[in-house]
Amino acid sequence: MTFRIYICLTFIFYLIPWTHTMSPEVDHDEPGFFFQNDYYQVDFYPTYGYIEGEYWVVPVKYYVYEQRNYIESIVTSIFSLFRSLSSEESEIFRSRLQYFTADSESREQVEFVFDHDPEEEKFQLQDTDGETVRTNLNGIGRGNFQIPLKKAEDLYRYQPSESEWLTLRVVSPDHFGKGKIRLIQPEGLSVISDIDDTLKISELPAGSRIAASNAFFKEYIAAPEMAELFQQWDQAAIHYVSGTPRQFYRPLSEFLLSAQTGFPQGTFHLRNVRKNPLSLNTWRDLEDIISAENVTINHKIEHIMQIMQDFPKRDFILVGDSGQHDPDIFREVREMYPEQVREIFIRDIINDRKHNPERLEGMTVIPAETIVEGVSQFN
Repeated sequence: MTFRIYICLTFIFYLIPWTHTMSPEVDHDEPGFFFQNDYYQVDFYPTYGYIEGEYWVVPVKYYVYEQRNYIESIVTSIFSLFRSLSSEESEIFRSRLQYFTADSESREQVEFVFDHDPEEEKFQLQDTDGETVRTNLNGIGRGNFQIPLKKAEDLYRYQPSESEWLTLRVVSPDHFGKGKIRLIQPEGLSVISDIDDTLKISELPAGSRIAASNAFFKEYIAAPEMAELFQQWDQAAIHYVSGTPRQFYRPLSEFLLSAQTGFPQGTFHLRNVRKNPLSLNTWRDLEDIISAENVTINHKIEHIMQIMQDFPKRDFILVGDSGQHDPDIFREVREMYPEQVREIFIRDIINDRKHNPERLEGMTVIPAETIVEGVSQFN
């Protein structure tokens, strides 16, 4: 089945004509999910701000695209030729395809304002050279913007919610979208957590066939007792850092942050999977989507280190699982930042506590059901 998914995704990325269409669906309440004809959609990935001098510096990544819902139906029908899908599996598959079939928009500049700001001050991202950011060939815009400390205080007063998150909306011509940021104080407790097999049962050690099936066709299942653990850190800033492709952000965040699942709001730092045929790295990224064995170690290390550098006075708890590289990554991070890492939690899904205990030395082990290669606990 892995090969079949590979062929299907190849069809999505390269063989389907890049025509434009927008969904007529409207959702005024969910950030990033308002669709309107002739508008490019902008999805902001929830992020944070840190203090530098007299400003809050906010690193931002957003995605600009057009939705192509008809392609989801075409691809689902084509895939059904390879595998018999139940009606439930077909619906899940279609919903998870949304951001793989979306038409990424390059060279776009995005302006945004904070909700309820009486000045309606417009912000744009700047790159490291101080130039205004435009989206790349994959529709991604990435850079920083700054908010004066006094302006941030005023924004919290203007916005009616008592939440620590500030909300914003896109106002540049021909764009629509919403986002949110959390301005995090220099001192306090932060939690950096993996997602797959840490908070959600993905069964990556079972192999690519099973992991791909869980990713594209199955309802998500929360890892037992992990939400309760996070609820003990109710005053902490949460950062979800995962090798999961960013195209899964929407269904993944809706699942994790739902009242039923119970994980807290946090920033999201997911792996970018390129799908522009002009990029030489696209084929490698496509293979990584379905291999489920090659978690991007560099992605995790880069983002964890960046967060810790942005908050050098905060204490950190690192949460992951034993299935792939989290213990090794976290040990390296602790060696580099021994004064900041307070504790490491590892959900042990391959029984390292028995077969390889030295790998988990100095870490708080959370026993879990052992995942065996080639065997799914859901069958």
